[in-house]
Amino acid sequence: MILKNGLSSFKTALALITCLLMFTMNVANAAPRMIPSPPNLAAKSWLLIDANSGHILVEHNADETLPPASLTKLMTSYIAAEQIASGTISRQDEVLISEKAWRKGGSKMYIRVGTRVKLEDLLRGIIIQSGNDASIAVAEHIAGSEDAFADLMNKQAMSLGMNNSQFQNATGWPAPEHYTTARDLAILAKAIIFQHPEHYKFYSEKEFTYNEIRQPNRNKLLWRDPTVDGMKTGHTEEAGYCLVASAERDGMRLISVVMGTNGENTRATESMKLLTYGFRFYETVRSYEAKNELVASDIWLGQQDQIKLGVDEDIWITIPRGSDKDVKAQLDFPSELRAPINAGDEVGSVKLVLDDKVLTETSLVALETVEEAGFFKRIWQLILLFIMGLFE
Repeated sequence: MILKNGLSSFKTALALITCLLMFTMNVANAAPRMIPSPPNLAAKSWLLIDANSGHILVEHNADETLPPASLTKLMTSYIAAEQIASGTISRQDEVLISEKAWRKGGSKMYIRVGTRVKLEDLLRGIIIQSGNDASIAVAEHIAGSEDAFADLMNKQAMSLGMNNSQFQNATGWPAPEHYTTARDLAILAKAIIFQHPEHYKFYSEKEFTYNEIRQPNRNKLLWRDPTVDGMKTGHTEEAGYCLVASAERDGMRLISVVMGTNGENTRATESMKLLTYGFRFYETVRSYEAKNELVASDIWLGQQDQIKLGVDEDIWITIPRGSDKDVKAQLDFPSELRAPINAGDEVGSVKLVLDDKVLTETSLVALETVEEAGFFKRIWQLILLFIMGLFE
């Protein structure tokens, strides 16, 4: 373990050595990790991401802008979930169906003009039945018009970091400047899964009946793999057949995005290749929990002599299966921490390294507040620091 300025005391050194023994092992004797090349898919663009760590396992043309077809409805439903969470609308709202929504072609929920439909039913119509009519009805309910809703979609995309996306409608109906990327869709999928888990449950439902018309979910993976619990299909002549899928096995959640295949079965088969590859050869590990003490460091000029250090958020890493014992932790912080320090203050960094490659780096923070000591203790410790400085 490497520290910038050395250690201020034997006690701190002992604590750090203990941390090193607990969280690291030498990789010199590690067995070679046999991981094959990722699958090559019959698609224009694809991406596989570990949802917890954000680690990209596989990608090809992930930043190429492509028409998303009905994958657009992921954003439509996300905005609805956001509005519900904020209290602006409710799942129990009775939504008036306009003639525009009723007349829209393509895939339908088969709502009738002039009727009122519960918002929760419309959300199922969007997610399960991929209804263009339901999408327009929800867009109009939220923003007054589909054009205004498209503006909201673009603002939401920017706030999520979907920097290569532009939306012109709520359905994915072909339009010249309506596009997104595999990477942006993965960002959106992750936001839906983690920010709105109750809303995400709709994506696992295999069928929905409305107006006495039963329609199955177009995501064939819901039947092929019990660990798949979402998400959304899309198809137009220009976009080809597309699928965003997510599955969870043993605490590891993967998100796959496949765009531009030539058929319904192909998009499902190619998505399954990605998920199988990710689950078989990688694992997700939570290395550190938020607010748990990683090390106790000496602190000078404070009312107490030690301070607990840790991380603000859980640290997740994606690693080859069986290599968790080979991950090394590197804690880097100054040798002389001085009070006052508030809980949450950044004091250094934590790196996790595997085979000399940095997997992740995050801030090391104070887990408690240490107030400044009284006058006489500060004077005494300043003298000690001065004397120590002379020897160094």
